[in-house]
Amino acid sequence: MRIGLLAPFSGEYKDIGQSIMLSLQLALKEIGDDNVKIFPRDTGFNNENKLVSSIESLQKENVRIVIGPINFEDFNVVKSYKDMIFISPSNTDPNVQNNILSVGVSLESQIKSIEEFIKKNNRKKTIIMYPKNEYTKLIDSKINNMNLEKKKIFKYDPDPKVLTGDIEKLTNYKQRKRNLISRVKMLEEKEDEASKIELKRLEQKYTIGKVNFDSVIIIDFGNSLKSVLTSLVYSDVNQDDVIIITVNQWFDKSIFLENSIKNLYYPSVNIKNFEKYTNKYSKAFGLQPSEITILTYDALGLIYYIWNKKNYKITSVKDFTIKDKIKGKIGTFNFENGKLIQELNMYKVSDNKFIKF
Repeated sequence: MRIGLLAPFSGEYKDIGQSIMLSLQLALKEIGDDNVKIFPRDTGFNNENKLVSSIESLQKENVRIVIGPINFEDFNVVKSYKDMIFISPSNTDPNVQNNILSVGVSLESQIKSIEEFIKKNNRKKTIIMYPKNEYTKLIDSKINNMNLEKKKIFKYDPDPKVLTGDIEKLTNYKQRKRNLISRVKMLEEKEDEASKIELKRLEQKYTIGKVNFDSVIIIDFGNSLKSVLTSLVYSDVNQDDVIIITVNQWFDKSIFLENSIKNLYYPSVNIKNFEKYTNKYSKAFGLQPSEITILTYDALGLIYYIWNKKNYKITSVKDFTIKDKIKGKIGTFNFENGKLIQELNMYKVSDNKFIKF
């Protein structure tokens, strides 16, 4: 079986390309079948000419199944090569297309896990938050079908100076602050013991009164996500009353630095398998793998599984859309309504640990 690889081996993201190639070496070793050959080709970064040249080179080698490209933006190019099958680690669109299958951890898969989690925790008022940026319209389209009670959308400015004011409005912070000041003044005029005890308790607070939601979903990453978490704490959102959820963070330990959040939840791949894979990769190559490489590692395993299941012949993307649940290193996935959906676990970030919930 001849399998192509389209990855950036030159340019800004050449390290990712190299990491993907190493992940496939691990997968080949585990498969242990000398009939499986990898044909790597360089796509560079945002270089359509190089992408086309690489695909045509694979065609000359009689390669019809390809891992890649890694960028969703390249799909418009590869979809014109109808005699080839592309298995991409992109997470942008899980819909099975004519000759493209995306195996990334899609927002659809994450939303499904988050919905189930919110319902299990009996939450009735959910705020879905995400920044106003180039991905806003894409997120809009993904969350339209979320089946949650009394959900509200809150789009915020990613500028930290503006963000704080936006979240103050969301949480009605100023009114709750005024409520506290008013109550404190009233208690200060009283001399009874109960009033003194309450006054002492209120001295530890920033506001009085609850916010008008019981769960928050934040679709954001990196420093922008951390700014949102900080602003929620600053606005005195009670974490005992409100569940704070975000999207897949790939077990990013830098999130521990955001220690003002006691418990943060998010859906992700199987942590034990992820750690086992990263340890195996590090032991073999003395390097830390890029997160995307576990997807390409699984992609090769998927191709090999289908190849055997179909009696050593794959003719189209439809051969992959089987009814069985498929178990990979990142977890289990299946096909629902023409989409590849990952079965993700929910994890809690608490006390500098990732805990399966």
